[in-house]
Amino acid sequence: MTTTSTGRIPAIPATSKTLEKHRKHAWPCAATYYKEPIVLDHGVGMHVWDEQGTRYLDCFGGVLTVSVGHANAEVNKAIVDQLGKVSHTSTLYVNRPQAELAEKVAALAPGALEKSFFTNSGTEADETAMVLARLYTGRQEIIALRHSYSGRSMMAMSAAGHASWRHGGTYVAGVKHLAAPYCYRCPFGLEYPSCNLRCAKDVEELIQTTTDGQIAAFIAEPILGVGGFITPPPEYFKEVTAIIRRYGGIFIADEVQTGWGRTGDKWFGIEHWGVEPDVMTSAKGMANGSPIGWTITRPEIAEAYPGLTFSTFGGNPVTSAAALATIRVIEENELPKNAAVVGGYLRDRLEELKTKYEVIGDIRGMGLMQAIECVADKKSKAPNAAAVLHVFEETRRRGVLIGKGGLHGNVIRLGPPLIATRADMDVLIDALDGAFASLKT
Repeated sequence: MTTTSTGRIPAIPATSKTLEKHRKHAWPCAATYYKEPIVLDHGVGMHVWDEQGTRYLDCFGGVLTVSVGHANAEVNKAIVDQLGKVSHTSTLYVNRPQAELAEKVAALAPGALEKSFFTNSGTEADETAMVLARLYTGRQEIIALRHSYSGRSMMAMSAAGHASWRHGGTYVAGVKHLAAPYCYRCPFGLEYPSCNLRCAKDVEELIQTTTDGQIAAFIAEPILGVGGFITPPPEYFKEVTAIIRRYGGIFIADEVQTGWGRTGDKWFGIEHWGVEPDVMTSAKGMANGSPIGWTITRPEIAEAYPGLTFSTFGGNPVTSAAALATIRVIEENELPKNAAVVGGYLRDRLEELKTKYEVIGDIRGMGLMQAIECVADKKSKAPNAAAVLHVFEETRRRGVLIGKGGLHGNVIRLGPPLIATRADMDVLIDALDGAFASLKT
């Protein structure tokens, strides 16, 4: 890490020419972190470097996307090798990497999921799944969760449970929002487990009072990502999906953030809840940063989509090769197990911070997907976004990059690459500890 003679990270330099160009020519709505955005130049493994040569421990992985580390040699080799063969075909032609990827993910996916459609992003994967649900069931109503996020298309924004991520004023009709399984801020003022899973059972009244009773699907992230890693109780998905299926709907598991070993021990997050989805989507960590979207379902559901459709860049041979290599690295290095072990260690260290600082109201998540909810104080639970902003700048100054989220912007999200070690987590905890200690009370 580039440091001064005092051992501290140097002050943030004057605006770079790269940043000047970005500010001049990119849309201002393209969000960036930090008061002075970081211009990243390169990365290796758990670390990235900015244009000035300052090294940072990456504990957010490009929003849980860099699953096997920056510039992973095996993934990069697969990309380069495929570039030397053919770099683009579109789905109008068949290519070997795509076919092999479809075979591999069918073997890994839970239950009877075996038919895949590839696109470019999580947005497209979720959009494809919701359209498919309407085609298969012949119904229109989609149930989504409050605090959820499905992407930036019109359909995806309609399903989003955050006002700040919904734009344009015109939305796709037929999407209803169920109260989220947000135990720390229970929308019914109850406590688990005495709540008797009110948040799940309420879906029946939602269907009976706000829909025509004909349900196409329920779409949900096993852990709500943008919502601040809201983690449902163990019985939640069995309860809510049983009701959805009783009303004729299917279950779409949105694994865009939770897939590929992120939650520890399992390949996919929903497996922790013992429920088999009818459709599953993913993206992000699937190809270690190469753009990909994936929707998988059972054969009879896949047959409901009309034959005339395609994706120009879906199933791209280079991206498919990157995904195959990424999955191979995850498998051969037992990274889901590592996520459980190192994630468990991280969780214990975070719980220690919670007992130390009044501003930390809740710690939640699974595996290498952990969150810190910041509050004014533990009794009031009033959201404290200012604390998050302070911790962000302070951890950056200490050479660590983290993420944030939550409806009120008061949640710190931690999603390091799956190759993280306990030593890496100690560096993260030291940075967080110093940042929280420097908060003015």
